[in-house]
Amino acid sequence: MAALSWLCRTGRTMTARGHVFNSTFITRRTIASNSRFFQVSEEIRQAISEKKPVVALETTIYTHGYPYPTNVKLAARLEELVRQHGGVPATIGILDGVARVGLAADEMTRLASSPGSPNVLKISRRDLCFALGLKDANGNPFNGGTTIAGTSVLAHMAGIKIFATGGLGGVHRGAEQTMDVSADLTELGRTPITVISAGCKSFLDIAKTLEVLETQGVAVATFADGRSGSVDFPAFYSRDSGVPSPVTLQNEMDAARVIYAQHALGLQSGMHFANPIPEEHEIPFAKMEVAIAEALQAAKAAGQIGARATPFILDKIKRITGSKSVEANTALVEANIIRGTKVAVALQQLERDGMGDHALNETQSTVTGPAASNYSPQGVPISYASAGQFSSSPTTPSHRISSATLTSPEQRADIFVAGSLAVDLACDFTPRSSSSHTPALQTSNPARIAQSLGGVGHNVAYAAHLMGSNVRLCSAVGSDLTGKAALEALTTAGLSTAGIATFSADSGARTAQYIAINDAHKDLVVAMADMSILEIPSTTSSIIKTTFDHFWLPQLQTSRATHVVLDGNWPAEYLTLWLRAARTFNAQVLFEPVSTTKSTIPFQLTGEDTLSTFPTPSIHLSTPNIHELTSMHAVARSAGLMDREDWWSVIDALGIPSTGARTAFAMATSSALVDQGVPQQAVQLLPFIPTLLTKLGAEGVLLTQLLSANDPRLTSPEARPYIVSRCRNGTEDSLGVGGVYMRLFPPAERVPAEEVVSVNSVGDTFAGVLVAGLAKAKREGREARVEDLVGVAQRAAVVTLRSEGGVGKDVSKMRAEL
Repeated sequence: MAALSWLCRTGRTMTARGHVFNSTFITRRTIASNSRFFQVSEEIRQAISEKKPVVALETTIYTHGYPYPTNVKLAARLEELVRQHGGVPATIGILDGVARVGLAADEMTRLASSPGSPNVLKISRRDLCFALGLKDANGNPFNGGTTIAGTSVLAHMAGIKIFATGGLGGVHRGAEQTMDVSADLTELGRTPITVISAGCKSFLDIAKTLEVLETQGVAVATFADGRSGSVDFPAFYSRDSGVPSPVTLQNEMDAARVIYAQHALGLQSGMHFANPIPEEHEIPFAKMEVAIAEALQAAKAAGQIGARATPFILDKIKRITGSKSVEANTALVEANIIRGTKVAVALQQLERDGMGDHALNETQSTVTGPAASNYSPQGVPISYASAGQFSSSPTTPSHRISSATLTSPEQRADIFVAGSLAVDLACDFTPRSSSSHTPALQTSNPARIAQSLGGVGHNVAYAAHLMGSNVRLCSAVGSDLTGKAALEALTTAGLSTAGIATFSADSGARTAQYIAINDAHKDLVVAMADMSILEIPSTTSSIIKTTFDHFWLPQLQTSRATHVVLDGNWPAEYLTLWLRAARTFNAQVLFEPVSTTKSTIPFQLTGEDTLSTFPTPSIHLSTPNIHELTSMHAVARSAGLMDREDWWSVIDALGIPSTGARTAFAMATSSALVDQGVPQQAVQLLPFIPTLLTKLGAEGVLLTQLLSANDPRLTSPEARPYIVSRCRNGTEDSLGVGGVYMRLFPPAERVPAEEVVSVNSVGDTFAGVLVAGLAKAKREGREARVEDLVGVAQRAAVVTLRSEGGVGKDVSKMRAEL
């Protein structure tokens, strides 16, 4: 039982130093996160599990500081700043009698809607048990904003190391008579968290505050912020206070090194790094002293002491100084959030670098003390070191493998899916009589409207994820409520958000949305899509190009992706970037056309980025429907791609007679499809896309594939009925073309109309399962044949057809079929 307290505290267990048990982070934290009193949001649990830089944010500033709705807007703004600078915000507060780490937007609005109300408590460490264990006079659970002390406790319980806020509490002036000392100081003495603020509030006794922090064993430093030499510890509204800072930090990496060293030693005290207010928003110290003296006198006259003193004094200062102090307060909070996020990002970098052989060999110190179980003997946090270790059993020691093969869970991905992430609205027409099955135009219609997470890229990624693939979705959301909801939904679904960029509100980007209007049979009538977030032209903004270069491309470089899926929502200039990268890393590319218009984008590429042909095609596989196939063929022809010599060389090598192959095509498919020109169009596109799976709705799927000269199917009796042509011009050795494989797969099941729930994600499910099967075969070192995967992909599509809310979750039951 003696080890239980440390199990709760550290989230890890040890049998001996350096011998790590094989368990996941989320599993280790279930004692805390599943408590009725303490809940960590899915997004934060996922972020901590993936070792992302998480930044804690307090809520007293909203409940006992800013008025409504200014406080809600500020909360959204501060979370946005964290995301913009590479972090994950974890806003902490008490809601409905539960301590919550990672408040959702609607939860934040509920908490902050009644600032200053007696029903909204100010929560420090001492108040937590009362706020969680009791109810008000009406039997309702309490809500509350957490102070620095309260937030530090809860952030540490969740495993968060960095906490950015406005100003630190401290020793009040005249404390020798009142003994009024903020619990923030003692909390930092007992909780290993780093608080970044603008120093203690200027109406406090700064010199005595630093003395108490020293007594508590709290490391204190101040960022130089462009200054040289020694600097003062800041006084909240003022950059200088007349009290020298114990230590000066030059930048965020210096701060991260200090934090890293402190955690490596296992010290259980906290740290405070002061960030001076931006110079342009500073209120000179002498001027503030006049306002402070008046505010302190008013507080004394009003008998405002203890927890009530600080809000009263701040409000009085605001009244005395007018809007300037409010503007300064907002500016310093934003600056602290940015600084704190940058420190968290730098710390993440240091902790990951510590896994390399060089760093491990150079670190020879032995970790001792009660937190030793958090670290390897070399001082590397176990949560990072375990990414490069394995355990053969729960009772055998782990063994470190070569750094050349180390890839953290966040880096590994068999499949990269680059495309849209959207909120989908499916509007199914529900006629009041059976006389009409189609909604009327220019008026409102009765409908059943369902909301879900969608977007072609997301749907393909989710389907592949359900089939067991390690998949990375690369997309973007806006800094809006819809975007935050989308991120939380991804985390809940178990999909990594590591590849999701959040664009700031200043960029004008909106989270994508898709609205489908379906008839009474749930067949699509018309759809409206706002996918502009991926379509921002480089002439207007460099945000997509910058994000690709510095966010998505590095992830692709460090992953082990064998397959890249691109949806048609990328404009030509950005699709080109993905195709270049995939070719560099020798990844197989699957193109999901999205629509008749967007299906043609690859055929509009020009110059050195024009589509290349077999045997080194830019795109290896595509899954158009019959209309998209027609559009692709038409644009390829009109753009002159079928006049190119390399196209003709491949077509000539296919062995199609000059008189055509109508009979062979009709035997492999049907006369009706030949009359529509479907197999002919597919064959003519094969030089650019060697594998085409044309979705024919109720008629099934047509596989048209260019076989290489050494493909065993060319001599296989089982494949003979599907070989519609063979190379006959003697170029097998030089060009490598063997022939054409064409096969019509009937529908897996004819689903009655009354059982159809949604058609919107059916094709995406098909593509996701298909690429999951191909990636699995590649990973296992066996040959993957598309025809062996079509059946399971079709059956998975039927599951989605019968499911509500996009890709059907029961698709996961088909994993064993791959």
